[in-house]
Amino acid sequence: MPTYDYECKDCHHAFEVFQSMSAKPLRKCPECGGKVKRLIGTGAGIIFKGSGFYETDYKRKNSVQTSQPKKEEKVPEKKTETKKSNSKEKK
Repeated sequence: MPTYDYECKDCHHAFEVFQSMSAKPLRKCPECGGKVKRLIGTGAGIIFKGSGFYETDYKRKNSVQTSQPKKEEKVPEKKTETKKSNSKEKK
């Protein structure tokens, strides 16, 4: 069941109500008894309130799979040979 946000038109009291989708919207403010309006959300993701939800339950986009071992590749060292040039060569 979703949580709906309401705001009173008279006293501007904002509150949340946990109700089913088929339930009728509230009409009276619990503080002053004035008319309330249901606020429209921004379309953000679902907010889980309460215990029982773990961050490991859902896969992250940037997660690295830990079940596969990483292959360590050794880069062979290149031996560089330098030739000494002899400026005094015999003919």
